[in-house]
Amino acid sequence: MSKGAGVSRAKKPKRSGPSVLLDMRPLQGPSAGRGVGTYAKGLLAGLAEIGFDTNVTLLLDAGLDAPDLPSGGYDVAQTRHRYHGQLAGYEDAAVLGLDLRKLRPDVYHAINLWLPGRPPCPVVVTLHDLIPWAWGGPRMIGERFRYWLGKRTLKSADMVLAVSQATADDAVRFARVERDRMWVVPEAAAAIYRPQAGAAERVRERWNLEPGYLLFVGALDARKDPAALLAAWKAAQAQRPGVRLVIAGDPGRQAPAHMPGTTMVGRIPESELADLYTAAGCFVFPSRYEGFGLPCLEAMACGCPVAAYRNSSLPEVIDGAGTLVADGDARALGVAAAEMLAAPDKWREMGLARARLFDWGKAASRTVEAYEAVVSRLR
Repeated sequence: MSKGAGVSRAKKPKRSGPSVLLDMRPLQGPSAGRGVGTYAKGLLAGLAEIGFDTNVTLLLDAGLDAPDLPSGGYDVAQTRHRYHGQLAGYEDAAVLGLDLRKLRPDVYHAINLWLPGRPPCPVVVTLHDLIPWAWGGPRMIGERFRYWLGKRTLKSADMVLAVSQATADDAVRFARVERDRMWVVPEAAAAIYRPQAGAAERVRERWNLEPGYLLFVGALDARKDPAALLAAWKAAQAQRPGVRLVIAGDPGRQAPAHMPGTTMVGRIPESELADLYTAAGCFVFPSRYEGFGLPCLEAMACGCPVAAYRNSSLPEVIDGAGTLVADGDARALGVAAAEMLAAPDKWREMGLARARLFDWGKAASRTVEAYEAVVSRLR
């Protein structure tokens, strides 16, 4: 293990408080483009905002390219994985504790379920979801096997930061985590997600789209129910003939071969996604289970009305600022979207007000409180 990964950082004086080793290795793999990656960058930005970045050392894998990191006064340390993918979690369980002994942080913070088996310091872990156990039945057997070790070691963590109350409840139910070792620390939308001036003109020029379309963002895997997305669109068209459906994001390996009639823009930069949210008439989200439901929050932060199923964490995020329908009722989802298209201004204002309650600075402050709590608990 070596410190200083060749990433230049302007050092500032360390503030009072514990030293933290924050594991950023998920940013060096496929997770960088998923919810875990969004969380990592948001938390780093929040820690810098509150001035705690100088207490943080980021753990990276020396065998992989360094990720694009937000600016901050943190240090960087390197380790080297022999294995990647599924076996990496087992390797961490076996040897990560040795690395922690060399670096000697006051707290180790994991942002996924790759946890050390015998840690020499308090361990804080962010839990994004336990979807393989909470949803999907036999379809998720492979995912349950993949994350089995992480779920098993989760209950030994000194503090679990759940991104929603629904996820916290899942941790109690499926991983037997004690509630007094668990805090709910919600995520937030990145600063780029706000109403974008000129978005309508840019989406016309870029994709030949007229504002007021339905929008879905995310992978088209089974949990996101692509068949229901098409059914909801059909129901909305019955009331709003000609309304288009736009799908953004990497469709993923489980995506249907065809989504007939839709406009699929693929994975795009965040600036373009913010334009799509801003110019959309309604964000339609037929997901059957979410650990947090960040796309709904991003949509509201851009002034886009949201219609979604009432399940898992989505009521916590939307909380009256959008329309929730019975879980699995695709027709009701489409009807709700059409009604929101007819009167969008009220929903835009309510969504914007709701989104402002979620802030990465607040999340970072609460996370630092968790660090301090686990250190003081052991004194």
